[in-house]
Amino acid sequence: MKIKDIELKWLGHSGFLIKNHKVIYIDPYNLKGDLELADIILITHSHHDHCSYPDLTKIVKEGTKILVSSGCQSKIAKFKVPIKIYLLEPGQEIDLGDIKIDSFPAYNTDKHFHPVEEGGLGYIIKFENVVIYHAGDTDIIPEMQKITGYKHADKELIALLPVGGRFTMSAEEAAQAAKIIKPNLAIPMHWGTIIGGEEDAKEFVELCNENKINAKILEKE
Repeated sequence: MKIKDIELKWLGHSGFLIKNHKVIYIDPYNLKGDLELADIILITHSHHDHCSYPDLTKIVKEGTKILVSSGCQSKIAKFKVPIKIYLLEPGQEIDLGDIKIDSFPAYNTDKHFHPVEEGGLGYIIKFENVVIYHAGDTDIIPEMQKITGYKHADKELIALLPVGGRFTMSAEEAAQAAKIIKPNLAIPMHWGTIIGGEEDAKEFVELCNENKINAKILEKE
């Protein structure tokens, strides 16, 4: 889908491709077909369905910048081409010229899968007139109240939220998160592969609409 001058594609599970004059992947997993090589790759945490070395090898090129949580370091082996790795903790900003990226907390509050001390990340990707929040694997957390501050009259805020339940938010919880964040558009993720089905994505969209929040299911690319 096109959002102003940004192209956004869902690659399945929590994976996305974002394009303007740069090619940005988030949590590439089970990649298939003809793949564009990455300028920037964002990895939220070390679980195999988010930090997948075999998938990374398909899209890296010389000079690719990979942003990862500290727990991923041991899972990213040496690549055949020189790349740059940024090890991040929550609360950092990386300035990549006209694209700026904030690392954001992502953790479970009532489950053991993603404890806060492991330093899992969400990302806030800031373009000139679009801001994209990828929540990573998270529950509703107090820090989400800050995200609505990224929304301005001249900037659209897009929220990519996990809806599959068990490891992350359920559809109902994700809709509650969207109510807190108040994005221009909410998109469900973390469904259709390992956990969660289309019914979860549809429930999320319906609940968002009831709360007067625009939401949309993206077709898998």
